[in-house]
Amino acid sequence: MIKQGDCKTELKKIESNSIDLIYLDPPFFTQKKQSQKTRDNSKEYTFDDSWESIESYKTYIEERLFGCKRVLKNTGSIFLHCDRSASHHLRIVLDNVFGANNFQSEIVWIYKRWSNAKKGLLNAHQVIYFYSKTADFKFNHIFEDYSPTTNIDQIFQKRTRDANGKTKYKTNAVGGYELIQDKKGVPLSDVWDIPYLNPKANERVGYPTQKPIVLLEKVIQLVTDEGDMVLDPFCGSGTTLVAAKLLNRKFIGIDISDDAVQLAHKRVNNPIRTDSYLLKNGKSSYLNQDPEILQILKVIDATPVQRNKGIDGFLRVGNSAKPIPVKIQRDDETIEKAKRLLLQATSKNGFKQKVLIKTNNTSESTLFKVSDDNLQTSLLIIDNLKEFIKNKKSIIAYGQ
Repeated sequence: MIKQGDCKTELKKIESNSIDLIYLDPPFFTQKKQSQKTRDNSKEYTFDDSWESIESYKTYIEERLFGCKRVLKNTGSIFLHCDRSASHHLRIVLDNVFGANNFQSEIVWIYKRWSNAKKGLLNAHQVIYFYSKTADFKFNHIFEDYSPTTNIDQIFQKRTRDANGKTKYKTNAVGGYELIQDKKGVPLSDVWDIPYLNPKANERVGYPTQKPIVLLEKVIQLVTDEGDMVLDPFCGSGTTLVAAKLLNRKFIGIDISDDAVQLAHKRVNNPIRTDSYLLKNGKSSYLNQDPEILQILKVIDATPVQRNKGIDGFLRVGNSAKPIPVKIQRDDETIEKAKRLLLQATSKNGFKQKVLIKTNNTSESTLFKVSDDNLQTSLLIIDNLKEFIKNKKSIIAYGQ
């Protein structure tokens, strides 16, 4: 069920103590207008995150949280998604509505994103506050794989405490270590490393601040079972509802925007989920660089790039705001092919300078030369790696 309207009003139409999980991603206190176009540019979705004051924003959220509390079952939980602009204020509001004793976790969603350099730290996380209505809330234990660096003894050997309270491995009657038979993995932590939606992801619909389905699936699986009721009072494009449907949960979505409601209906009727290669196969499966290439990148102090035929890494020189893409010629590549791959990979990104490192034997004796194919590309071809490392700053400056 998806309803259009202000959730403050629509919540009053929902029966008390009838909802198992509420997830809400309300407007943030960004004081900005949010807008984004669909992939084919056929439609633009917009909404305004501007408020008169932080007090008016807190009041707006608090009024709707009281409505959420009424409809939530005593065994239910609520997850509020927010960012750094007002998370500290919303924590206090949640304490006032649900009680500080019902605070369960501050979940930190971390992700990697490319961004232009600016003064200050790159924002790469958001917060999800997890509260229950009572102490008798439903909770499903979720386990994750062990880290490859985890000591095997730490996984399978039982532990106990000695007379001084120190932890030690437990032994049996004959002095051998007792083993744990049903170790399931590492309990889910409050830091969730889930990739942000790729611009080309199949599930992306062009709605501002759209969250990945896999993030909502984790929330839903944590505190509900099949057949339970999930409510999203700010459902936006309907990601929560799609995740609930895929997991065989019932759902109610509310949004004040007619565009959002229509989009949510469309997505629920035709759910599309992007399977993250990174989450499915692990980070190590994403690393496909040749060890020799990685060694060269390490020597020149460049950051490796994975899964790109034209760019092997990015080089920073001094306080340069824009990184410099680097391509290393492969043994089976002509210099022309390597050059073409690099230029193709950087043609649409506005890089004023590129570096191509020549590894094949060549009769050219110059330290480097600027490609005469197209001077405005500022392509530097390096054929003396040692001299390049020694004089990197001056060489880069020459080509700029």
